[in-house]
Amino acid sequence: MPKEIWQWSAAQTAEAVRNREITSTQAVEAAVERMAAVNGPVNAVTLDLSGPAMEQAQRADEVVKSGVALGPLHGVPITIKENVDQKGVSNPNGIPAFEGNVAEEDSPVVANMRKAGAIIIGRTNTPEFSLRWFTDNPLRGLTRNPWNHDVTPGGSSGGAAAAVALGIGDIAHGNDLGGSLRYPAYACGVATIRPSMGRVPSYNPGSPGERPPTLQLMSVQGPIAREVRDVRLGLAAMAAPDPRDPWWVPAPLEGPRLAQPIRVAVTKEPAGIACHPAVAAAIDDAARHLGAAGYAVEAVDPPLMAEIAECWRILLMTDSRVMMEQQMREFGSADINAVHDSYQASVNPRDLEGYMQAVAGRTRFLRAWNMFMEEYPLVLAPVSQVPPFPQGEDLKGAERVRQLLDEQSMLYGVNLLGLPSASVPTGLHDGVPVGVQVVGPRFREDLCLDAAQAIENATGVLAKRLW
Repeated sequence: MPKEIWQWSAAQTAEAVRNREITSTQAVEAAVERMAAVNGPVNAVTLDLSGPAMEQAQRADEVVKSGVALGPLHGVPITIKENVDQKGVSNPNGIPAFEGNVAEEDSPVVANMRKAGAIIIGRTNTPEFSLRWFTDNPLRGLTRNPWNHDVTPGGSSGGAAAAVALGIGDIAHGNDLGGSLRYPAYACGVATIRPSMGRVPSYNPGSPGERPPTLQLMSVQGPIAREVRDVRLGLAAMAAPDPRDPWWVPAPLEGPRLAQPIRVAVTKEPAGIACHPAVAAAIDDAARHLGAAGYAVEAVDPPLMAEIAECWRILLMTDSRVMMEQQMREFGSADINAVHDSYQASVNPRDLEGYMQAVAGRTRFLRAWNMFMEEYPLVLAPVSQVPPFPQGEDLKGAERVRQLLDEQSMLYGVNLLGLPSASVPTGLHDGVPVGVQVVGPRFREDLCLDAAQAIENATGVLAKRLW
């Protein structure tokens, strides 16, 4: 068996299994051995499922021998974040009191990945309530960035991004309410797509109630991978229909061809927040690569981003105060409550009238962006205005948290708009990854990924430099 199987892309692995060049058992065994070798110091995978995974791989090999049609991810090792239901294991969401919440059935995203033939080798870490850009909790502990342990791996899908960067599985599942796919991918030097709202079905069967309104509007499930082509492959698998999510939309994964060259609005300070020189350089690099690939790039700021970011803060923090704060007080640690208090102090949640006005005002932002994207179908922007934060930076009080919120304005503003956005690395700054995001029109993930692929073609796959 080639020793480097764990370094292969999901596309390579699936093709090799399909062509009987390797077995599913060999693919999973390589990922499991890699997990045993490198996970300890980083703490990305918090629940080792290598035993069941090897059994599933053996069954997958029998399916190959039977000659029936195989799923697009048949035999590919993956990880699942510890905040969605996966049958037979707990869904604690970083909270010790919830460790006994064992799921009785799979969430749609897990079920879809299994249907595609993927094999789950482990569950990845998340902060308490999945509400930080740092991945730490009293149940599973701190996840470290594989490039620099003193820097956040991002959150809330920090375990997912760190795992896939290290070669622990070919695709990692994550989710994104305020950048929780794109920021960890940015911090760990891997690629992802925040899908359009309604693209990937989402539901936790074990949840005692429905999610707050803004989570229903702004939180999505998606894939993280080392290579853009694997992000595309993972998205296609995750996006299969599931009747349990009434928000799911049967939109095609590939849209009509646009007039060429596709115009790209390039922005460095979309909400008026200063851009770190390393981030500005990443934007310049990506713009140059897109220009060389035939895109028409132009320095243009998209509309209303400061207002959009403020609306996200108002809606989310009002929701969390009304529908989540009591649970945080009862079950959360001192750290998550301190972070939550800092969020609340820096945002000023609204009363019912103010909340309703903010919800209504969202339509104005969507209209403005729809009109803008008629002229500029893609927006090249920072993931964050600054390089990845030092660990625990959000525990430094309300004023620092307000700065963090400002520095992430473009990141979570995209969530309010419900638009797709691909994150792709461009290189390193002081040994830590930096990159960009490419935002596209609703349900045009294909345009975002095409642009991300053009950038990756020019820069290479960054994770290979980590190895």
